[in-house]
Formats: sequence, structure tokens, C-alpha cells
Amino acid sequence: MKKMYLILIATSVAFSSCDNFDSTNQTGDNSMSANVIVRDYSITAENSYSDLFLDSTAVENYIGTKNINDTAARKIRNFYAVRNYQFAWFTTEGFTEEGLSIYDLYNKNRDNVKNNESTLQRIDSLITQDSLQVSSTDSSYVQTEIALTNTFIQHQDQFVHSGNPNQLYYIIPVKKMDPQHLADSLSKNPIAQTAADSASMGSRKAYNLMQEQLQKYVSILKNGGWQPVPAEVRSAKKGASSPAITLLKKRLQLTGDFIESDTSQVFSDTLQASIKDFQRRYGLKTDGLITDTLITVLNVPAEQRLQQILLNLNRMQWLENKQHENIVVVNIPEYMLHVYEGGNKTFEMPVVVGKEGSNTVMFNSNINQVVFSPYWNIPYSIVRDEIMPAMKKNSNYLNSKNMEIVGNNNESVPKMRQLPGAQNSLGKVKFLFPNRYDIYLHDTPAKDLFQNDKRAFSHGCIRVADAEKLAQYLLKDQPEWTPEKIKQAMNSKSEQQVEVKSPVAVSITYLTAWVDENGKINFREDIYGHDQQTAKRMFSTSALASTPSSQPANDTSRLAQP
Repeated sequence: MKKMYLILIATSVAFSSCDNFDSTNQTGDNSMSANVIVRDYSITAENSYSDLFLDSTAVENYIGTKNINDTAARKIRNFYAVRNYQFAWFTTEGFTEEGLSIYDLYNKNRDNVKNNESTLQRIDSLITQDSLQVSSTDSSYVQTEIALTNTFIQHQDQFVHSGNPNQLYYIIPVKKMDPQHLADSLSKNPIAQTAADSASMGSRKAYNLMQEQLQKYVSILKNGGWQPVPAEVRSAKKGASSPAITLLKKRLQLTGDFIESDTSQVFSDTLQASIKDFQRRYGLKTDGLITDTLITVLNVPAEQRLQQILLNLNRMQWLENKQHENIVVVNIPEYMLHVYEGGNKTFEMPVVVGKEGSNTVMFNSNINQVVFSPYWNIPYSIVRDEIMPAMKKNSNYLNSKNMEIVGNNNESVPKMRQLPGAQNSLGKVKFLFPNRYDIYLHDTPAKDLFQNDKRAFSHGCIRVADAEKLAQYLLKDQPEWTPEKIKQAMNSKSEQQVEVKSPVAVSITYLTAWVDENGKINFREDIYGHDQQTAKRMFSTSALASTPSSQPANDTSRLAQP
């Protein structure tokens, strides 16, 4: 099997508390296969990570039916004993983040994951559904849950790198914890990196940098956090003097954003430079102005920032190792695409992602095809919900948008496509990579959207700001595709499909906190509410906002955008 390297926590604390877990050793052997963990009855429906629980007999029936050997069976029992037999991969609302991550990793290596095709096919049927209602009494979900755990156990070497025999069982949070207690535990137990780890754990550095930030924010909270920046500092300009400016400097000093010891009341050049850097790292317009938005972001409580770090550390455990490969990374909350070669950033560009309700999902694949001057085969839902109502208002709508009917989905909703050309919603080129969600990267004629700070407008696909540059990069090893030929193909009236000679990895991620290449922490808004949803399961108290940040209202003049 191709190795699927992940970042994992090498401490026994991991993202759950081990304090209540006891174990007995039946053979005196310290190996994982011999270690039997006593079921943790302190986990209840009120404090569990998942709100679904298995009947232990279902696990035993699965083990018996599948003829699982004693060693693997013991590990499966231990995995669920740690969790008091709660689900790991589902809640009543659908997949956990870990469930989606483990599916993505196995799906990418589908041909090498033996004896698990039926499980993957079952998830295939669930993954693209708009919503799921999972029940512990539904045998199909029970079987899928245990089968995923069995697959997880089978490939434990891909997940355990520290030598800690029980690490496997604590990778997924088991119950709600006080976030400050969890953060304090993790900050006191840094990852023990070995030579073997560093060779296999490509994103270890990013994780370690985040853990250093965790320690910083733990210290900030222990010292009382920070005081709100007063509103009267708003609109102060360089050279101005005010007591509120002193408070602003002290706030920025706490998090290392203003490194000078100056606490005077004067709005200095250094303060303005610090504000611009802060704005950049929080996804704001970098104008150095003190606006209401800047004050709001500055006044997000330290508790909330700490919880964001914890959530994203948890998320980072499931990132694939791509340190030594060329990779295109799209971070959805950042609205940015980054291209890395051997761990070094080559270039980046803004993107537009799915709007709320058409959420661009998280997954990994390989870009293997560039399509110049593409047709846009318009999805059924867009035809039904947007184009047909527009046609009723304007009988010439299809001609005006360079669209045509090419068949029938059913009697009332026809199949439609948009022809190549200046109006095509995919722009002049699209970039394909295999996935179950029919998501791809593409150009767009709506270039003005890239000027917005918040860019969640599409129906789920990802629009890139400089498609020509990305096309040149992907085809750089194919000398016949010169910049001139690429430009010509992008402006043709005929669609042309080009196979990428050396497919490039692509990772669609959702990180609302990370450390950049300058060693500075970045934060972004939880645009889809993933942080909030996971925080409710991970933390006994949550400082995160109750609702995600609002997105701009839909622009009804932009009908039928992918």
C-alpha cells in the first residue's frame, strides 16, 4: 500500500484525556497487541465527542462474522473501550471531520486498501448526499462505522509513529474537555520527534510551529488574556495622539504583533506597519487604517483564539505528507491558492470558494487534466433553480448567455450547457482532478469578485484569479505547450483537453488557524461553521461564536455561476 503519512500527536494525552483510562496486561508483554484497556464508563451521552453509541455485541458480532484475528480484534475492542463504545466516524448529523478524512485517505489509495471496497462503496453512496440522519439502530451505519475502524486498525503503522503503544486509541477525541486544561496538557507534552518521524511526517514542522503558538496563548490566558481595544481609537491616523493608542499597542504587544517596548500615546510609523502585518495575517485589507472591522478582530477573546488553535491542531493530524512533492493547496477560509515545490512556496493567488450552502468540501487528489475553452455542462439544480426562472422572465435569456439545450433530464428540466467564449462561467480554462464531488478549479469572467476580502460566492467549484499562470505551471514539463500556445488555446472557440504529463497533487483544506512561512500565526473566519460544530463536541465550554460570519448576499445578476 502506498504510504499515507499523517501528523499525529505523540503524547498519551493527544486530543482526549487519558486520566480515566486504565489498562491490564494479560501476558506481561508491553506490545499494543497484548495491552487490554478497561472500558471507560465515565464517558456519557452528555460529555462524549460523538452522540452515537454502539452496542458492544455489535462489535463482537462484526469480529466473529469477519473472522478477525485475535490481535486485530483486541485492538478494535480497545479502540471502542477508550470511547465507551461511542462512534468515532459518525454523529447523528453525518460524518465527523475524522470520518471524512479517513475516507479521503483510503479513497485516494483505493486500489491498495485490500478487502475494504464494500466499505468504500457504502461511503461513496453517502458522501455526496446533502444531509444525513445517522442512527445507532441502523445496521448499515453500524457496520460502516466498525468497518472503518477495522480498516484504521489494519493500517495502524500509518498512524502511530511515536512508539507509544496506546497512541492509536487516542487519535480521535473521546469526550468534551475544558479547552484551557486540554491546551495546557498539550503545551506541556510537545511532540517527541525521532529521525524516523522526521522522515515520514512531512507536515510535522507546521504542527510544531502551531504547538509553539499554543504555548504562547496558554501563557496569555494564564495572565488574564487581553483587554478590549476601545472604540475611540477608531479612525486614528499616523501622528495622532490618544490614550486609546497606548491600549492598542499593549494589545498588539501581548501577541507579538508590536515588538517594540513603546507604549506612548503616539500613532507611530512602527505601529502602522504592525497594523498592516496584523491585517494581512487576519485576512483584512492591508491599509494600516484602524477600522471597526479591525477593532472587532482585535477584540476576539483570547479564549476563542486558543480554541481555534486547538481545533486546527486536531485537524492537522490528518494532513498528508507532501513536504517533498509539488502540490497545489487551496485553504478555503483563507480564499487563497498556494503552489509549493519541495516545501517552498512558488506562488499564490486569490480564489473564490463555495458560498454558504454550497460548501466546497475538503479532500486530496491530483490535477491530471487541463481543459482549454471549456463547455460548461450546467448542473441540474442550477438549471432548475436559476436558469429556468430567468428564462420565464426573458425569452432570449439562453441566447444572451451563449447557452444551449442538449437533452432532457426529465420532462420539465432540460440538460443545458454554455458554449466556450467570453461569457462562459468557467472562463477560458478549467483544471480537473478526480473526486466524488464534481469539484474543480477554473477561470472566471467575474474578475471583480477577487477584489473582495470575503470570497465565498460560487456553487462549490473554485475560481482562480490567474488561470493562465496556473496552466503554464501545470504544463511546464510539456515543452510543446508554450505560453503562446496556452494563450491561443484559452481564446479558442473549441474545447481542447490536455492530459497533465506529471499530475500535480492538490489539497483542498479548511484551516482557520496556521503558522505561515514567516513563523507568524494567521487566523481566519469560520465561514462554513466547521469550527463551531466541532467545538461543541470537543469542548465542555466554547468561546466560539454561535453563528458563522455572514457572507455577502447573493448577487441575483450573476445567475448560473459554478
